[in-house]
Amino acid sequence: MMKNKEHSLTLIWGKYPEIFSSDDLAVDSSTIIDLISEIFLTGDYYYYLINIRAQELSHQHPNILHIHGLEIVPAQLQEVIDLIHPDDIPFVLNAEEACYAKVNEIGAKHLKSLKSCYCFRMRVADGSYRLFHHQAITLIADQENKIVRSLNIHTDISHLSTKNNYIATVMGINGRNDFYQIDLSGKAEKNKHSCPLTKRELDLLPYIAQGMSSTEIAKQLEISQLTVRVHRKNILRKTNTRNSSSLIKRCIELGLLLYTQVVDTGLTIL
Repeated sequence: MMKNKEHSLTLIWGKYPEIFSSDDLAVDSSTIIDLISEIFLTGDYYYYLINIRAQELSHQHPNILHIHGLEIVPAQLQEVIDLIHPDDIPFVLNAEEACYAKVNEIGAKHLKSLKSCYCFRMRVADGSYRLFHHQAITLIADQENKIVRSLNIHTDISHLSTKNNYIATVMGINGRNDFYQIDLSGKAEKNKHSCPLTKRELDLLPYIAQGMSSTEIAKQLEISQLTVRVHRKNILRKTNTRNSSSLIKRCIELGLLLYTQVVDTGLTIL
């Protein structure tokens, strides 16, 4: 497994043969659009698929070119890794290992219902480095529940935060409620086995992030304005924030801003 065109994550992935497949299965592009439309994106972003067996990229979103000032679309994962700030590479390796160790602990059969995320700095078009939020979701798994193709999404969040909290998160999607955080900052490790917010409070987050009023949110969710105001107050208390701006920043750091319905994604599949 993974013998050719090795990248710097090969050693990490190679530790989990129970998770990564050597098969190669076709991808339906509509599956990518459906999944992206369920993910809340807070800034400039792009995505790509990783073929685990070939270690090649496909379905690269065109934003990857102008965000990073590239002339040619990256074809190998190492080309993306080379954009990461050198000082952040050790954390990325630790985060990958921590996330897949947790996924392996939960069980490979749940791969497609789990998402891993963390942040790191990447070089952009003007030569500077900005903080990006990385999300990885299993898109295609084989009959043995091993990853064949993984969807990676990178979002520029430097307008929300410029400081990496060095926390890796594994959380449930598609109906699962798992929420694990691993502090890799060098402080005492802490795993949080439950999300601090309720499902209904999580439902409010994308609307708050879009700047909607309590009245507008109430209409969207078909609940009373009073209920929305109570939820908003509880969300601020639980996240230890004072306003919507600090709330959004905090929720991005925690990986809580996950779901929203997007009518027009504006996506292009290459």
